[in-house]
Parts: sequence; C-alpha cells; structure tokens
Amino acid sequence: MTGMARKDWKKAEWVELPPKISSANSSGVAGALSEECLVVVGNKSGEERMLAMLCPSHLKIFTWARPKKLSLNKQVICPKCSGSGSKKAGKSSVCGECRGQGVKLVVRQIGPGMVQQMQTTCPNCRGEGTAVDPKDRCGGCSGNRVQTEKKILEVHVEKGMKHGEKITFNREGDQHPDIKIPGDVIIVLQEKKHDVFEHNGQDLLMQKTITLKEALCGFSFPVQHLDGRILLVKSSPGEIIKPGCIKSIPNEGMPKHRNPFDKGYLLIKFEVEMPETLSDTALQTIAKVLPSPTRKEPAYDPNEAEECFLHNYASSSAPQREQEGSDEEESGGQRAQCVHQ
Repeated sequence: MTGMARKDWKKAEWVELPPKISSANSSGVAGALSEECLVVVGNKSGEERMLAMLCPSHLKIFTWARPKKLSLNKQVICPKCSGSGSKKAGKSSVCGECRGQGVKLVVRQIGPGMVQQMQTTCPNCRGEGTAVDPKDRCGGCSGNRVQTEKKILEVHVEKGMKHGEKITFNREGDQHPDIKIPGDVIIVLQEKKHDVFEHNGQDLLMQKTITLKEALCGFSFPVQHLDGRILLVKSSPGEIIKPGCIKSIPNEGMPKHRNPFDKGYLLIKFEVEMPETLSDTALQTIAKVLPSPTRKEPAYDPNEAEECFLHNYASSSAPQREQEGSDEEESGGQRAQCVHQ
C-alpha cells in the first residue's frame, strides 16, 4: 500500500446482515461498507488497486475465533457489454470534448480583468479519453463500462490477533477494463478501548477500587471476562492489600495467536478508598487492634515542642506565595520572623 498515507485511511465497521449501505459513497471502490464504513484506493493508473479498510474491533473479538461479515460495494466489469460501454462492439470512439486527452482546460473569471485557467477531468468521458454515443450506450452500465456490485466478505478474526494486524482478500478490489488484475482488499484490525480491560501485550490489566475495610479484612468481587464467564476474585486470608499494588490471575489473559491455549495473566491494580473521618469509638477500636508504630523518632521535650496541625493543601496557592516572596525581595522588604521569648 505504498503511496497511501495513514491519515487518509477511513474507518469501517463490522455489520450484521442485511448490511446498511451508505448512499453518500456508493460509487465503485469508494463505496461504503456500512454507514461508517468507507475505504481508500491506491493509484488508479497502476496495474492493481488496493483497498485498505480500518475496522475498529472490540477487545473481546480478539478472544473469539468467529467469522465476522463486512458488506462492500465494489466495481465490476459490466457483463452485458464486457466493459466496452456500448451495445455494439467497436462503437466507442475518441471523446469529442477532450479529444482523447481525458482532461479539459476551463477558464474562469475570478475578478475584474482576472481569469483563472484550470485543468479538470472531462465530464463526458470521465477521464477515459473515449466515449460512446448516447444512442449506442449499454443499458446495463449506461456507457460507464463498469457496474457497482455488493459483496459480502467473511472475515475470520483468529484468537490472539493484535491491533494493527492485516487480513488480505486477494483480487477482491475494483475491476476495470483497463486494469488486468484487480487489487486486494486489506482489512486492518484496530482495537477499541474497553470499559474495563486494557490490553498489555498478552496480559489484561484492570483497575479495582476497594475500601479500607476490604484492604485489611479481605474481599471478594465478581469480574465478567471478555468471553462472558464470571470470575469470583478473592483475597488470601490475612493478606493486606496496599494502595497501588498489582495482583495477577494466571491463564486469564489474552490467548496467544495460533496457540490459543497459551494465555497471559489477568492483572488487577488496586486502589484503596480511605474514609474521610472516623468516630472516636472507631479510632479507639482500631488502635487496640493495630500494632503500635515501630519507627524511630528523634528525642524531644514535650514542654519545648510546638504543636502543629495539618490542613488541606491547595497546590494553586504555591505560585502565589512564590510571587509574593519575589515581590518582597525586589522591594527590599524584610520578612516577618517568629520571635521566641
């Protein structure tokens, strides 16, 4: 697909039969696969034209081994005239509008005394250089030499396929009398963001928030996997879950491509939701149960120490304090200092 910029690719969607075809893009290979299923073609002057489609897929599709169907409007050679565009063979002739060039020069006035000369595709022959007299045009294709045909492609997404992998349908692209071999249809798989799971190589990662009670006393919660199974996740007896820790469940990750029985890990990252306040009774109960701190503290005299209480910190006030400090330095002022008596 050389010559085709990634930014020019358009998206396609999996569709169910009967597919909903968009009427806005129904001409040949630029036709729609579904309401949001558009395509892009390669160089028209070459021997082959390739059709690239970006197919966003839910993460669970990569864990299935089921075929998906895509509806495609493709361009085929008219069977009535065999691609000549005429009721009778040999009736096509050089286009009189462009004299066989396929393009016309158009002069357009863009202002007083100012004209613009533009080269455009000839509307009579559509750039082919040859045209058929209206009375001799084929009734099947109206002299266009090709027809639009709806094609259903069955795409087999194998277990373990990854984001960006390609599935190729050989010679399923547009047909044209001047092109010997039709191009390929290339399906490019794109992984959609999942609400719960994140794809990390062969592993699946999910976030889980638990309460402080669950972190200390244990928990169990259900998880619906991508294949519909319900996993009951339990903590080990006596285990303390710390904020930010990651636990794993073997063989519950993504299957390996071409070896679906080899699966990665299901990783669960825990966040602990702390209570805003606790009652005095609750604090006394917790203090009796939890062990005393064992960290070393510096020696001090309680009569000499100054008591300080914590307050919520607003990060937006820090730049303001820095600005006030710089203003004082510029003005030559002195800062207030604590005086100990």
